[in-house]
Amino acid sequence: MDNTQLIELFQSRGLIDRSLAQDILAEIDTSGKEPAEILADYQVINHRDDVWPVVASELGAEMVDLRNWTPPAELLALVPAGTARLHGALPVHFDQNGIHIALVDPLNPQTVEDLRFTLGREVVLVIAPDYLVEEKLNECYGGEGKAMEDLLAQLKIGGDSNMSQADLEAEANSAPIIRYVDLVMYQAIKEKASDIHFEPFEKDFKIRYRVDGALYEMAPPPQHLAIPILSRVKVMSNMNIAERRVPQDGRIVKQVGDKQVDMRVSSLPTQHGESIVLRILDRSSVNLSLENLGLPPHIYEYIGETIEKPNGIFIVTGPTGAGKTTTLYAALRRINTIDHKLLTAEDPVEYDMDGIVQIPVNEAIGLTFPRILRAFLRQDPDRIMVGEMRDLDTAQIAIQASLTGHLVLSTLHTNDAAGAMTRLVDMGCEPFLVAASLEGVLAQRLVRTICKECRAPYEPTEAILSQLGVSPHELGDKAFYTGRGCSICGQTGYKGRRGLYELLDVTEPIRELITERKPSVVIKQKAVELGMNTLREDGLRNIYNGATTIEEVLKYT
Repeated sequence: MDNTQLIELFQSRGLIDRSLAQDILAEIDTSGKEPAEILADYQVINHRDDVWPVVASELGAEMVDLRNWTPPAELLALVPAGTARLHGALPVHFDQNGIHIALVDPLNPQTVEDLRFTLGREVVLVIAPDYLVEEKLNECYGGEGKAMEDLLAQLKIGGDSNMSQADLEAEANSAPIIRYVDLVMYQAIKEKASDIHFEPFEKDFKIRYRVDGALYEMAPPPQHLAIPILSRVKVMSNMNIAERRVPQDGRIVKQVGDKQVDMRVSSLPTQHGESIVLRILDRSSVNLSLENLGLPPHIYEYIGETIEKPNGIFIVTGPTGAGKTTTLYAALRRINTIDHKLLTAEDPVEYDMDGIVQIPVNEAIGLTFPRILRAFLRQDPDRIMVGEMRDLDTAQIAIQASLTGHLVLSTLHTNDAAGAMTRLVDMGCEPFLVAASLEGVLAQRLVRTICKECRAPYEPTEAILSQLGVSPHELGDKAFYTGRGCSICGQTGYKGRRGLYELLDVTEPIRELITERKPSVVIKQKAVELGMNTLREDGLRNIYNGATTIEEVLKYT
């Protein structure tokens, strides 16, 4: 549902004033929470379901109760599964006035018009909570797989791998294929997936989503449709659809509701066809501030102080998908003021940020990290962000930049904070230069958070506690929680993610160890002696706070 439209509705009805409306919209952008959840936080409503009577009153539509409602088969037959899923439309009644339909997004007036045209009948809008409409859609139409089947039934495409480029384009642009691929993308975006994987194998063709770091498989289409579906994705991303022998990169910009969604596309030739992955770039993450990252207070204060320093290097470490870039973007937002010149070198530039000069790496024309960094130093910058220190040249120039009066922010792929120092030395950087330039290292992971709607306490076994390194007699009155699974979280028990953090402040004792080429284990031990909380300890803090589960912390730390 259109967040801005909903908040403006509340404002127009006098339920909130203009100032509060702006505050709520700003929090929606930065926190990623649902509008109803924030309205309840601000005590504008008592419960998230209280939004819907307001919507119904505004639209002059009837509220319907779907909790114990079961539709007859002849009613469902009036709206095909593909149409129902694509428009988020659930038929709830049929009479002389037309089909009474509940929508996942009732504030979009175009949906009703599209349904009237598609169904060839009059449509009467009724209102029900969006999550109940979604739940009933899954029950009545067999989930997204049934909607896909409905569309696939319309496809009469052979998928011959030896077709000409003109034939491939014709198939890729056929209406059923377009609707099918759009539905796959729509569903992924609605589920807040970070990636969509199209994977051809010898005997089947899989499509999977990554949501909150975990992969989920959707109902697969027939294998013979792999080429038309992959060709459609390549057409949308401006790739050469006739070329299947070499990797290609592309980009898709798609309008979904009121939002413009960017997708980075990568194709990779495999033994049984092309594997294509779409990375869905969530623009809301670029609007995140340090306050909304869930940082422990001491780390939040440290980062705030460090990014204001005139020189030095601040590194964020962690595996792919740990949120390193999001943390650096949040830091850049803090210092993105008129009196700071900010430059970034990224591979690729994922989000445009106003007020920051961003340069994409392009190795094909020799525009590498080292070359961009050398040019940066002649551009009179105050702060520099390097997407990743991946080789000796990049690291050496970053150190040189920091020693000549620039603050450098960057990332490294290491398992923990202490590993960043030894990694730089292993690359070939002089230990005394690393010690002189490095200000701090933040290691982080992303763990799934327990769904608030189905969170429940539980008693872990001694075996699980021993894996955590905790004995039962140490727990005291500490409680543990898990998610039972509900319609809100897709029966997973998890909804959303948050960070685990480990901050290593490079003080004089640490600098001495770096200069002496001590291994990362020794550096980590010294850092813990000096007060560093490890990733595991931060994980325990989140477990005791009821934010995540033992299994998630064990998986990522």
